[in-house]
Amino acid sequence: MKKGIYLFPTFLTLGNLAAGVMAMIFAAQYHLSSADWCIMAGIILDMLDGRVARWAGATSQFGVELDSLCDLVSFGVAPAFLMFRVALEPWGPPGCMIVIFFAITAALRLARFNLRAQTGEVTTHFVGLPVPAAAGILASFVLSYELFGNETISAKTIPLVMKRMPFFFKFVPLVMIILSFLMVSTVEYGNFKRMKLGRPKSIQNLAFLVVGLLLIFTYPQNMIFIVFSLYVLTGLISLAWRFYHAQRAKTMAARPPHYGRRKTDVGQDEEMVSTTGRTTWTTKE
Repeated sequence: MKKGIYLFPTFLTLGNLAAGVMAMIFAAQYHLSSADWCIMAGIILDMLDGRVARWAGATSQFGVELDSLCDLVSFGVAPAFLMFRVALEPWGPPGCMIVIFFAITAALRLARFNLRAQTGEVTTHFVGLPVPAAAGILASFVLSYELFGNETISAKTIPLVMKRMPFFFKFVPLVMIILSFLMVSTVEYGNFKRMKLGRPKSIQNLAFLVVGLLLIFTYPQNMIFIVFSLYVLTGLISLAWRFYHAQRAKTMAARPPHYGRRKTDVGQDEEMVSTTGRTTWTTKE
């Protein structure tokens, strides 16, 4: 029984690998929707294997290494090959270079993740865009793009998103390059693997979770693309916010100090000194 519990997370990880291999097989045959859903299935399995391993107390360095090897196939090679079939094949050698660059940066991102995992460092965020997120935004884009102008597929769509699909399609090479750099960057992203989705901390979080699930079930292709896009943007917005505050702190620190006086309730004189925007009062002897 214990062996079965320990092996179950490994089976989920290998299922992720199988989904990535099937995605490439479907992409080679131009069954793009099937390839997309295989990548999505791999993302779900990747989210589950770590949770199950921690729940069963079966975490190990072997599991970390195996997970990264499977992720490289499912989220590094498979989505890159899928995008080659969808948009980059007419580009010839430049398209091949973009595909190779995406796979290389995914490998570098996973290698760095393994090194951090070996140190035992526990963090609430990822350093660099997670590889499954980069794969998810590419696969979900293809899911939405396939619905554009295709009347044979009966699926609910968001008109605002669908009208911009041809515009997004033109920038697929640029998007892949940006995602590649984000994977090897030091931009911080939230770690949802450690979130306790089954026990939201507030009614607001529960409401957001329910509404999000309802929208995904109603508009699956479009909402999955929107969710992954927003996740990618959160890291960039957070980076811009921290840069703004850092620059503001430098500006305030460079200002000359300001002095002043006031009377306390007991009639004592106090001196005011302000150097960084914060005012402090000291009693005047």
